[in-house]
Amino acid sequence: MGVNRDMQSNIPSYILITPARNEANFIEGTIRSVCAQTLRPLKWIIVSDGSTDGTDEIVKRFLADHQWIELVRMPEHRDRHFGAKVHCFNAGYEKLHGSSYDVIGNLDADITFDETYFVYLMNKFAEDPALGVAGTPFIEGNESYDYRFTNVEHVSGACQLFRRRCFEEVGGYKPIQGGGIDWVAVTTARMKGWKTRTFTEKVCHHHRPMGTASSGKLQAWYKLGWQDYYLGGHPFWEIFRACLQMKNKPYILGGLLLFMGFAWGFVTRTARPVTADLIAFHQKEQLRRLREAISKLPVKIAQMCRN
Repeated sequence: MGVNRDMQSNIPSYILITPARNEANFIEGTIRSVCAQTLRPLKWIIVSDGSTDGTDEIVKRFLADHQWIELVRMPEHRDRHFGAKVHCFNAGYEKLHGSSYDVIGNLDADITFDETYFVYLMNKFAEDPALGVAGTPFIEGNESYDYRFTNVEHVSGACQLFRRRCFEEVGGYKPIQGGGIDWVAVTTARMKGWKTRTFTEKVCHHHRPMGTASSGKLQAWYKLGWQDYYLGGHPFWEIFRACLQMKNKPYILGGLLLFMGFAWGFVTRTARPVTADLIAFHQKEQLRRLREAISKLPVKIAQMCRN
């Protein structure tokens, strides 16, 4: 049974956009999760990015019984990259011209969640008018996102929800071929004074491991370090991050590859597709968090000695 908006009129309305390229293995689970919500979206636009694996046919099975779902088909192409994902999102966004809604969500096509997921997040928007971006952690298998590297102010791109005015102020998503589009949008929102928050009381489940859509796990660590550079990361933070990663799987190698990717970006002076203002804001945040982490080290060492 859905939530009665007349009884809970303070709950914001929301719409969803899902770019999907060859997601036949996962998208049915995502559709069933959204259809089961106690508070459903006013509109859900699924944009097929030239899918050739039966993704479109799976979506079409649900259209007749769920008229708030719309399928948009983009032309076929060979490459799978993040810039194309933005073009797909924007194609769905254009369909919303003239629509009335409070929150806009970017939902990946390989995510599942429980039936109260969106009503929970809409209530967070209702409680805090300054909240611009919200989401939850995601879980891959038995592993959840590591908040030592990205704190609760960051919101994962697996499911990002923006207050409409916030989304318009940040200028939506920028097409960056190498990735980081979700990070740029969320960090820009904070730079403009909005609160951004991952609420850890809920989770969503990510069914394709990160970094496996177009590359292997080890290559993904290298690319992540390179991405950290071109998105404006501070070298001191990257050293700290790489050292911490070395004690996790893949032991030593993951941290080395992470730092090598960052170092390659630095040596080759890889072009940074973000503004100087955003880089300065980002590095200021990183150095603040680094100071906080270092200040806690004596306490952690003392706890380890007692144990």
